[in-house]
Amino acid sequence: MASHDYQALRIAIDRGVAFVTIDNGPINLLDQALIGDLDRAGRELEADPAVKVVVLQSANPEFFIAHADINLIQQMPSTPPPRDETLGAFHAMVDRFRTMPKATIAKIEGYCRGGGSELVLACDMRFAAIGKAVLGQPEVGVGIIPGGGGSVRLPRLVGRGRALEIILGCGDIRADVAERYGYVNRALPADEIAYFVTSLAYRIASFPAEAIALAKQAVGMADAGLEDDLVREEAMFFQSAQTDAARRRMAAGLAGGMQTPVIERCCFDHIWGAFADSQAPTK
Repeated sequence: MASHDYQALRIAIDRGVAFVTIDNGPINLLDQALIGDLDRAGRELEADPAVKVVVLQSANPEFFIAHADINLIQQMPSTPPPRDETLGAFHAMVDRFRTMPKATIAKIEGYCRGGGSELVLACDMRFAAIGKAVLGQPEVGVGIIPGGGGSVRLPRLVGRGRALEIILGCGDIRADVAERYGYVNRALPADEIAYFVTSLAYRIASFPAEAIALAKQAVGMADAGLEDDLVREEAMFFQSAQTDAARRRMAAGLAGGMQTPVIERCCFDHIWGAFADSQAPTK
């Protein structure tokens, strides 16, 4: 790879496997720095002939990626800006982990909500550590929708009913339930996940690159229509972010400590009530 000066992640390549370690502050917030690094890393890994497998993991034992930076969401316009490309910048960054001709694996050992969940949903495989991994799409709780692929990819994996349970319920999904639902491939004991994922990655990397790429391309035929759905999801996400309720709830969330380690470690059920209090009309 040409670049090594990443701000929010580290990359090590060994025997055809690129280990991408997210390291972005106390909660691995999906902010502009991390989004930019993931976009650049994805492009470089996609083009690197020495890489056959990409493993996403975290340097933080508590957080894989907490969620997207609410400050960025608050700055979004009401509609996606004009562009020549089919997908917007965030969707394109995330979807590259689905479409690149490399096997992509997410090793989840901490909180992985919102945009973090959407990133791992785009990976080919997801493995979660029992007792440590927590997944979820809590966006509706702050008045928006999962707009980085969560609304589109989750139903394809877990079915409509369970997707709506996750998205509308805004609750935390632990590793064992995530496995049962199909949210992740497997839930593994915390002391076994590293060995399992590393062994699987090296095993895949021992096979011909052309076969890996063609296998992904063949399986990807099941994703017909996904890009069109992502475009529609994006428009609805931008619309949701501009509602009065969303603006109030995002502001209340930040004021109440969201994006700080103490609050992010809690199940979000504990703070929805505080958000609801912020909706009370003034007299």
